[in-house]
Amino acid sequence: MANNRTFTMIKPDAVENGHIGGILAQINAAGFRIVAMKMTRLSSEKAGEFYAVHKERPFYGELVEFMSSGHIVAAILEKANAVEDFRKLIGATNPANAEEGTIRKKYAESVGRNAVHGSDSDENAEIEGNFFFSGLEKF
Repeated sequence: MANNRTFTMIKPDAVENGHIGGILAQINAAGFRIVAMKMTRLSSEKAGEFYAVHKERPFYGELVEFMSSGHIVAAILEKANAVEDFRKLIGATNPANAEEGTIRKKYAESVGRNAVHGSDSDENAEIEGNFFFSGLEKF
């Protein structure tokens, strides 16, 4: 059975550009229920820990720097088929390749400043959600 929860982060570029409300409205309109949410700022150390899976990739340093450059909004979302449906809603990593109407097509600036993060599997959704939220913060 597919997990009914996924994790997302509204990244520093979208927060800085005032897109929190628009992104959350689109998430709600797509039928997701927000079960946990907070605005925070990642230290370089915490951003590095979150993206440790990419440590050997050439973009890792840039990614950590970007993700610790400003505030983010972290959230756990609930809906049947949450991971797959959310990946469709956010669109391709490169906004130039994203379908019309997707979050990245509307709000992302580039591959590196692509507005939102979305978990790529049920397992990662759980890991990523637990990185930001304790059991007392999930509803």
